[in-house]
Amino acid sequence: MLESLKIKDFALIDSSSVEFSKGFSVLSGETGAGKSILIGAISFLLGGKTGAESIRAGCQESSVSGVFSLPPKSPSDRDLSMETEEEPLSAREWLSQRGIEDEDGQIILRRVVRAGGKSGAWIQGTPVPRADLAKFSEFLIDIHGQHEHQSLMRVAEHRKFLDSYCGVVEEVSAFTKLYAALVEKRSALEALSASGAERERRVDYLKYSIQEIEDAKLKASEDEELAAEEAKLSSFEKLYSEVQRVNEIFSGEEGGVEALFKQLRSSSEKAAALDKNLEELDGRVQNAWYELSDLSQSFRSYQNSLVFDPARLEEVQNRLDLIYKLKKKYASSVDSPLAAVFEYLSQAKAELETLDSSSINKESLEKEIAALERQVYEAAKAISAKRQAGAAKMSAQVEAVLQKLGMAGTKFSVSISQKAGDAVEQKCGPYGMDDIEFLISANPGSPLASLSKIASGGELSRVMLALKTIFAQSDKVPTLIFDEIDTGIGGEVAVAVGEHMKNLAKNRQILCITHLASIAVFADNQIRIQKSVESGVMKTRAAPVLGEERVAEIARMLSGDQESAESLDHARSMLKKYANLPQ
Repeated sequence: MLESLKIKDFALIDSSSVEFSKGFSVLSGETGAGKSILIGAISFLLGGKTGAESIRAGCQESSVSGVFSLPPKSPSDRDLSMETEEEPLSAREWLSQRGIEDEDGQIILRRVVRAGGKSGAWIQGTPVPRADLAKFSEFLIDIHGQHEHQSLMRVAEHRKFLDSYCGVVEEVSAFTKLYAALVEKRSALEALSASGAERERRVDYLKYSIQEIEDAKLKASEDEELAAEEAKLSSFEKLYSEVQRVNEIFSGEEGGVEALFKQLRSSSEKAAALDKNLEELDGRVQNAWYELSDLSQSFRSYQNSLVFDPARLEEVQNRLDLIYKLKKKYASSVDSPLAAVFEYLSQAKAELETLDSSSINKESLEKEIAALERQVYEAAKAISAKRQAGAAKMSAQVEAVLQKLGMAGTKFSVSISQKAGDAVEQKCGPYGMDDIEFLISANPGSPLASLSKIASGGELSRVMLALKTIFAQSDKVPTLIFDEIDTGIGGEVAVAVGEHMKNLAKNRQILCITHLASIAVFADNQIRIQKSVESGVMKTRAAPVLGEERVAEIARMLSGDQESAESLDHARSMLKKYANLPQ
């Protein structure tokens, strides 16, 4: 679980240390106080993508570190060596595979991002890539982000939930690669099967394109260099005039900066001879004189080197015109980088080699496709069978949780239908042969209908909480974080959600951001996030609230009034009822 968090110069947080406990912890505070900033800092620590924008204004870097306690060793934990390529199944296996040791069951993560955008990450002082940190963190914390429940509105996401529940994510990933290989083989066969005349025309066009580009003898970034040269040549008169003016200022016929500086140098030298306290200043004057003289000489040399070359200008413009035409023909637009033309050249050569190759045997390719089709179909059937078996069980479990979350009588179903068509390519897609959608009936007697069309925001939040709950029963992640799971709910429903989360926290650590007192009173621990202005700078602080401080915070969440006796009494009675807080 997450034991402590230390944040330095992250967003509005200048410096903050937060201790976390077991069970159910709530993060509360005024709207805009920075509760989500704290979750953002945790997400950053766990390997989330971020840049210099997360650094507090006026600072050079942000840093976040966290102390985690690992789950106790299990007899099933394997001691994976650094040489093995087996996929680790736990945090301890991941660390063992990389030769990183915990300290009495604790592990320290640290991440830094600097003003230049570069970031660094460490596990137990060992530097690791961000991607590795993110992968390791999946064993420690699962963050349900703000508005994540909106993903339930996208039917395409429903398959991912079901696949995760059924444990076929890796199997589907392997299927996707197999299906992609089949699509690639079919494309190759289609190209080979094209009519002779069409194929010949394509070969001729590719040869012409390759020859045209190669004849141009293009160089990398040549267009940028030529554009800069054209700009200089086209503005020759103005450039010459400005440089000439600089030289006149330095040493014009009527005197210039150099003449004045000679007088300054002479007077400074004489003054220093009279007062040794001026020697340092005189030295700076002398140095400035040498720098000024060098600048003057450099500008004169530059002016003498300027020669207008109309022939070169025409040559540059003709070359740019050729590059423009090649971009127009072979890149997505004339504004594309020259690299796009080189990329087209590479692709054209590869396609020509495929069309010209005598080694490609159409009959052999057809046999490969037939074999792949059988593999794809059998794999899709196997995945579909597991989905069918898991769908009914998942539906029943979600319904059971929804009953506890104030949605009594709700029916939830995972609908699985086979894709239309008779041919393998029609029955299967990149993720198998199934079309998957979550259906719901929130009112007794109403028919099941699409979750994405009829569910309210509050219902979506509770369905997502139900899904997270049943996933938590099978995975080993010790800490779950919910960022504003209370969207669209209140009253008795909020009480049901709070009670459910408290029960969920019996077996793991739960952190939850909420605005609702009806949820917060169930928490074992409460942390208040406050924003204040100190010396004209906005800062955010996080600290636990205990005893009467917590009573006042609950009163504020109930009515916005943390001083009236009525609000405080109401808060105290709720805490006594739901959190067993003594009066």
